[in-house]
Amino acid sequence: MSASPLSSPNARLLGRPGGRAALDTPALVVDRAALDRNIAAMAAHVRAAGIALRPHVKTHKSVVIARRQVAAGALGVSCVTLGEAEIMVRANIPGVHVTSPATTAAKIARLVALARSPHRGLSAVVDHPDNVAALSVALRDAPAPLAVFVDVDAGQGRTGCTFDAAPKLAQVVRAAPGLAFAGIQAYAGHLQHVPARAERRERTLRLADRLRDLLQALARDGLPASVVTGGGTGTFDLDPEARIFTELQVGSYVFMDVEYRRALTDGRNALPFETALFVATAVVSVNQPDYVVTDAGLKSFATDGPPPEPARGAPPGSRYEFFGDEHGKLFVPVGATRPALGSVIECVTPHCDPTVNLHDLYHVVDRDTLVELWPVDARGKR
Repeated sequence: MSASPLSSPNARLLGRPGGRAALDTPALVVDRAALDRNIAAMAAHVRAAGIALRPHVKTHKSVVIARRQVAAGALGVSCVTLGEAEIMVRANIPGVHVTSPATTAAKIARLVALARSPHRGLSAVVDHPDNVAALSVALRDAPAPLAVFVDVDAGQGRTGCTFDAAPKLAQVVRAAPGLAFAGIQAYAGHLQHVPARAERRERTLRLADRLRDLLQALARDGLPASVVTGGGTGTFDLDPEARIFTELQVGSYVFMDVEYRRALTDGRNALPFETALFVATAVVSVNQPDYVVTDAGLKSFATDGPPPEPARGAPPGSRYEFFGDEHGKLFVPVGATRPALGSVIECVTPHCDPTVNLHDLYHVVDRDTLVELWPVDARGKR
């Protein structure tokens, strides 16, 4: 169960001017205005492209943010885990799509329970005929068939069948009692951070050509795929170009992080989305001559990417390094004034999704005021 916002030591700062700089740290900070502008920008982008939006919950794990996305026009949300899906279904978020196969008996039972609920628009994926058979047995007497997408390996090698196997697997789904073939899922996670935009575009369009051939093969077999779902923040403006995807599963655009800021900088005068997520950390020691020590380390930031980037409270050009579980090092440029003991510094997160999963609450700010506390509802939900 997620932490109660009222139990936070920062609850006392709600509505108090200057509360942002007085946060008890480490604290996950969301700039509400930037978040809402990002949500609006992506909604406008997909409307202009004539496609749908089913953003990923794995980024924010938040019912509040999911509701904001749906209110802006998203037809539903994508969830990697059944735990995320269960949270979203209980919150009456429509169009919940589970993007990773449910294969164990326990996971299938949980998916069946969701399928038997009154939720609108639940869907799931398969990438193997044995999984189709297991789901069919579990759902054979369900009141309505479960919408199932054939997950195709778009080149990442994580989940998904081969392109050659996809038409046969779609036929197996169509013939399975309790299931209904809904379309194709193809998520190219390996393309999202390709640093050069020209290369990212070329590889994205090459994938689209393979998907077009697959759709034509399905149509010849009498299995037209009306929905093709996938894509991501790194290819959000490239995926619609070939007119293959009918909906995008973008996620990190709501927050942005160091990785996506770097990837989406190439070829643009300005980033298409704003940084809306930070981790606030305080200076706890100033005794070393070359750096100050902060209270946010490996347990406050994801560590699978670049280091955090100081954004507020530190001189331009400052550099952050991890210094153990609960500490970090902040180096400032030569000649710059070092932050004083107790100063609060905000850093851009290296990789937003796993960083969010390390925290219980969002500290939602409007400029310098703490205005809301939102729980990270699906933290740790598998």
